[in-house]
Amino acid sequence: MDGTFDDEGQPSFTIDEYLEEIEERELEADLVLGGDEGKECTYNKGYMKRQAVFSCITCTPDGNAGVCTACSLSCHDGHQIVELWTKRNFRCDCGNSKFGEFYCKIFPSKDIENVENSYNHNFKGLYCTCSRPYPDPDSEEQIEMIQCCLCEDWFHEEHLGLESSDEIPRDEEGEPLYEDFICKACSEVCFFLKLYPEVILAAGKQPNAPVQVSKDKGILEDKPSTCRSEKPLGDASYDSPKIDEAQTSVDSGSISNVKGLPQDGSCNSSTALNKCTEGTSLHVNCLLGVNIVAASPVTNGKPIFLSKNWRDALCKCNTCLEYYNQKRIAFLLDKDDSIVEYEKMAKQKREEKLQQQESAELSLFNKLGHVEKVEILKGIEEMKDGLRNFLESTDTSKPITAADVHQFFDDIKNKRRRLE
Repeated sequence: MDGTFDDEGQPSFTIDEYLEEIEERELEADLVLGGDEGKECTYNKGYMKRQAVFSCITCTPDGNAGVCTACSLSCHDGHQIVELWTKRNFRCDCGNSKFGEFYCKIFPSKDIENVENSYNHNFKGLYCTCSRPYPDPDSEEQIEMIQCCLCEDWFHEEHLGLESSDEIPRDEEGEPLYEDFICKACSEVCFFLKLYPEVILAAGKQPNAPVQVSKDKGILEDKPSTCRSEKPLGDASYDSPKIDEAQTSVDSGSISNVKGLPQDGSCNSSTALNKCTEGTSLHVNCLLGVNIVAASPVTNGKPIFLSKNWRDALCKCNTCLEYYNQKRIAFLLDKDDSIVEYEKMAKQKREEKLQQQESAELSLFNKLGHVEKVEILKGIEEMKDGLRNFLESTDTSKPITAADVHQFFDDIKNKRRRLE
């Protein structure tokens, strides 16, 4: 049956392939939704660290509002919905002032506006520097896009600002070797990442131009790299023991936190910085030995690809924390902000849900009487025998159609009626 087609030109596939595809789709949905079953509006949870967000073009064509999973299903069913994957520090807008007379069916009592929410052209269904929709109706081939972990916009590979897509760190099978990506525009804000040991950058063919600090001008300048392990000359800050400690700890794969700081590196972007660091001793030397608040960055205008656990290496001294706060990027200190952690949580919720379902089914079965149990087991055996006979009687050169499946279940029902 492999490679055959039915009358409508649809490719055929085996039952195992069908079940595997269903499971993959369910897992993909759970990863996007973060385990949210869409039963209740998330508004009461406040500005969530990360959640799946949708934009309703029908209700808010200006792209200035977003709704949670439950509202996209219950309140905006039948509307033109744009799936935005996930957004950080977002609160559901459904039914607030941006929706006019439209009200939320699940939780109508909302503030007029969620002032901390951020919006970009994604909420209009547009992405990348080219501002095209996805899927793009004018494109024959839909190419996957890459999301920036700062602005959370999505980009086509050809619009990343690279000379070639070969500069994107990938393995031989084309799978990404990076954990996070920072786009060309956002890389200016994150110029300080080039001051860290290069092991925080994902290994690939991208050119490495370490940034050198000019003490006289206080300006960060690009200098060509001649050796991966070579430190820029003429800059005593790179001889700091703290930098050497950072290099050693990163190379060993176990990055040590600064004494007195939270070991999980958590810092919610919706929380004021002073609350995030409350009770910790922050008067420590900077790992970089550079005042990034006063420095004026001059970067190479390239996007940045970051390796696994790169957030653990970030300095948490007072000066660096001040810079993160000024630029509204304190969320970089929070490991739970990453998509990797979000999907890990989603997988855990999925496993727990499946275990609960299995436990509930077993509990229900155990509560049944002996006669009911025998009837259920007998029905399962009849289904297996009927399915085996059905498959053995079919012509293997022809695909099984929907009509064949319906006929199979009708025969099962008629057989049960005759026995009763």
